[in-house]
Amino acid sequence: MHKNTWIRFALIACVALVAIAWTVAPESNFADTQKFTTVEEDTRQFIFWERTIRLTEAQEAVKKEALEAIPAACCSDNSAYTCCCPCNLSRAIWGMSAFLIAEEGADAETVRAKAQEWIQFVNPDGFSGNSCYSGGCGRPFAKNGCGGMSPSNLVF
Repeated sequence: MHKNTWIRFALIACVALVAIAWTVAPESNFADTQKFTTVEEDTRQFIFWERTIRLTEAQEAVKKEALEAIPAACCSDNSAYTCCCPCNLSRAIWGMSAFLIAEEGADAETVRAKAQEWIQFVNPDGFSGNSCYSGGCGRPFAKNGCGGMSPSNLVF
């Protein structure tokens, strides 16, 4: 066979193998594969999702089921679903949850686990559960704070 024929054959075979792998590869999604990158970058993305993704009633019910089971990190007498106010920590959790539900079809258990993972990621030392009542609104997450009270004024 001519050299160019072999090259064409090899290229066609490679393309075919890639196409087959693409169609049989298991689908991965944010909930399973997303590793948080940086607190600042992820927070900005999650808050963007909180502002732009609108959940249906059924999707909101999934979010509620997931987040009502978690005490709010900054005010543990409230749930992560309500918090005592829409601080940046809560907005980030709500946005990430909305994305998981609306875009990934995540169930309440998956959303709950990812929210708990996020809370641990942003403050590995843990939250006191009373940041909102002890001047923590303007502190960074890593210092037991809410990260600010407005998306336009994030505190890192």
